[in-house]
Amino acid sequence: MLCFILQQSPLLFSQNHRSDSPTEVRPLSIDEAWSMAVVSSRKINLSHLESEVSKEEIRESSYERFPEISLNGNYEYATNIPVYEDGLLKPPVQHEVIHLLYKVSTDFYLNIYNGNKLNLQIDKKKILADIAQVQKELTTSEIKLQTAVYYFNLQANYVFKDLMIRDIANQEKQLAEIKELYKHGVILKSDVLRSELKLSNQKMLLVKIENDIAIANQKLNILIGLPDHEKVDPYEELTPEMFVLQPYEAYLEITKAHSYDYHISEKMVELKKIELERIQANVKPKIGLYGEFYLANPQIFLYPYSPSNYTLGIFGVKASLPLSEFFINKPKERAAKLNLEKEELEHHHTDDRIREKVYEAYLRFKESLIKIDVAKADIDQAEENARIVHHNYLNQTALITDLLDADVQSLQSRFNFVTAKVTAQIQYYQLQNVLGTL
Repeated sequence: MLCFILQQSPLLFSQNHRSDSPTEVRPLSIDEAWSMAVVSSRKINLSHLESEVSKEEIRESSYERFPEISLNGNYEYATNIPVYEDGLLKPPVQHEVIHLLYKVSTDFYLNIYNGNKLNLQIDKKKILADIAQVQKELTTSEIKLQTAVYYFNLQANYVFKDLMIRDIANQEKQLAEIKELYKHGVILKSDVLRSELKLSNQKMLLVKIENDIAIANQKLNILIGLPDHEKVDPYEELTPEMFVLQPYEAYLEITKAHSYDYHISEKMVELKKIELERIQANVKPKIGLYGEFYLANPQIFLYPYSPSNYTLGIFGVKASLPLSEFFINKPKERAAKLNLEKEELEHHHTDDRIREKVYEAYLRFKESLIKIDVAKADIDQAEENARIVHHNYLNQTALITDLLDADVQSLQSRFNFVTAKVTAQIQYYQLQNVLGTL
């Protein structure tokens, strides 16, 4: 309901005419709109999938801790070996060999130490998953802010329509008075024409407002997943005066704890640190356990050979040190350190930009609250001015232009009051979006 606006002037009235429409109107609160937007938004769904992919990649990297195990087998046929005892031009002597050979084996390798690369890889995946989660929350906040903008703009246009309908009714009543004065020869024909022209312009403006309602309604419907032409009634009250304006320093503390951009920037610095550690690990030794067990025929592992099945198991420790990396890795490490330093500077820059956004949003919200008080006072002044000019016009001490201007100012003051309310409400949610608490 928008009854709080109606209390400011007798020319403001309730929105009950909406229910007279033959088309069913769907009541909708801002919380309901947010819930529907979160479910319907493709951007949020995409962010959710990216977050889920990041979580699966963590599991994928964690599974690399398990040993590598493989099962192998081969079956072969060997021909006799021709031995050219008298030279290549003489017939060879065929040396008999064991013709059928087969081997079934299993082997494994267990990484014990590889410069801590696997742990670093898992840490990197975890940070990427955290970034994906924060990005999802950021996207949700932006969608909720956009929903609030469409929601309250639609609500404002409904109020504008109410104000315009009532103003047109008053203008028609005033036009009847002016025509009556013209019949008695008190005023000129031009006064009647100007009044009729103003009334026509008001009716045209009403058509524009109705179109604005349809456009705003469709934008909101698309965002929250409703059919284009389904009408919604944003009945949530405009109550920006209820929001407590905290000190700027308090908002800065909230930002450090909740700001999406700040957290993403922090995570990016951590990623660069891990990348540096990964490059430094290139010069560290690699140690692992390995083993093999197989069943084979013939026995050609030891002499004398035998056409018999045999089994053999081999176990051991394998270690290697990449000597060439001590030279090749130096420019890689220097580049990684520079990238880390660059990211740290970028993080400080992000902090500065966030403080700028917070300060601007804070001042704009504070300014919008002041505008509400100013607009509220303007309504009383404009209505009193319109009353006086209307009285003077009937007493032939004011011109028709003065009367029409006073009517316009009175209507505009009420429009400005609604606009100030909507602006303050949106500025509040804009501030919450910057803080990371929307």
